[in-house]
Amino acid sequence: MEVRPELIVDLRAEFFKKLDDGGPPDPKFHPADIDRIKENNNWLKRFLEHNENNIQESLNMLWETCIWRSKFGTNDIKEEMINRDYLENGLCFVYGKDKDGKTMFVIRCKLHTKGSKDFTQLQKLVVYWFERLERQTNGNQISLFFDMSDTGILNMDMEFIKYLINLCKNYYPNFLNYIIIFEMPWILNTAFKIIKSWLPPKAIPKIKFVQKSNIHEFVDPNDVLTCWGGTNDYVFKFVSETQNNIDTTMNGKLDSKKVHFAEGSPITEISPTTFGEQTTEEQLLFIEPDTIIFKKTGTETFGIITLKNITTDRPLSYKVKTTSPGKFKVRPSSGVLLPQERRTVSVILQPEYNVRGLLHNDRFLVMCLPLKDPNTSGQELAALWKSEVCAEEHKLTCSDGGAENSEIKKSHSLLSSGMSENGQIDMLSRKIAHLKVSYTKLHSDVVFLKYLLFIAILMTIAMAIIVVYMLRTDIKMSMSQEACHIRRGI
Repeated sequence: MEVRPELIVDLRAEFFKKLDDGGPPDPKFHPADIDRIKENNNWLKRFLEHNENNIQESLNMLWETCIWRSKFGTNDIKEEMINRDYLENGLCFVYGKDKDGKTMFVIRCKLHTKGSKDFTQLQKLVVYWFERLERQTNGNQISLFFDMSDTGILNMDMEFIKYLINLCKNYYPNFLNYIIIFEMPWILNTAFKIIKSWLPPKAIPKIKFVQKSNIHEFVDPNDVLTCWGGTNDYVFKFVSETQNNIDTTMNGKLDSKKVHFAEGSPITEISPTTFGEQTTEEQLLFIEPDTIIFKKTGTETFGIITLKNITTDRPLSYKVKTTSPGKFKVRPSSGVLLPQERRTVSVILQPEYNVRGLLHNDRFLVMCLPLKDPNTSGQELAALWKSEVCAEEHKLTCSDGGAENSEIKKSHSLLSSGMSENGQIDMLSRKIAHLKVSYTKLHSDVVFLKYLLFIAILMTIAMAIIVVYMLRTDIKMSMSQEACHIRRGI
């Protein structure tokens, strides 16, 4: 729905009029939220979109949102305030894109049972991730991805799911693109009918039930994990926002665009502005090689790329991004290259990952922009990258170079088909882990069924006792009546 600029102006004016007339509530609104209302048109636009351009409903929602944010302390939540185990166990995390390029917030339901975690800490965990997503995507929409595989009745925490929905319904306007439900067990159908009743009617079409067979219809194929039937072997590991090697100074602007690393899917970069005299025909940066060869030296597995500024008169600012930021350390991931200067960049694989999983799943993107002054400050560089100027881009692939060349050639077909010895070990490990999870689920379901069976037996015994008692009572009454008849007859 289109939001006219004058509606944003009206909403802002109505908010401050209400604030002036009635005074600030207790507790007072957070200064950051007041500044956001004054300066951020996009945030106000989301309230109007959420409420179909209804000024009064948008004002009420904005007011209640600011009250909630002040009471909850939303602006001040940091990862140090969250239970570290909750951050690291992988119940909730951000990974991948849906088919529209929107970031997915994944909830792995099998890792949680109702009452097993402190609910206040769970609330803080979700709000932390939502605020981090707001910063990362610059307020763009997200998709909730409920991974329901291997779940049972005990994993269905209705209170937790209702809290998630209410956040999106009441305090994060126009935040949801899809609600993707992956492999929901039939036994939970009734529970999801209740969940649907919590959603506004216009949100019902956003719910998409998917299986391994059709997940590609709603999730970017490059981001479909192996446990979802895809080829991406990403394993969640919590990475602090400040350590995330997707540069935070980009403020999510590049991520909000459609960036695809798959072959045949060129990167889309559309920008209304240019920088200096840059033209798209002139190449600024030379990169060698175009495939990063990973080798193991001691305990470290790494690859090397060489960047060269091939211009003779212009310094360049460069950045290196990857599809799997949790897997790699890039040193240095950004910097300035003087004319004709070369620089070696190291790409180090985190020790918990297997290099043989890199051949088809991971990509790197090297971007560069021309500078007028090589002594440009860090603050000015951040502003330059935020300005969405057209950057020159180079896509790099990965390759395993840890063995002898002859061995690589001999085993390449095996690696490609997933039939190498290490590949078989990885596959077996995943199957064993899957069996453990299935056993745990089966055990919990069996315990639950035993409990139901015990209740059923008790009810059957109770009914039998009642029936016997009633029969005996009827027999006694019949015998008593018969005796009375006999006496009268005598």
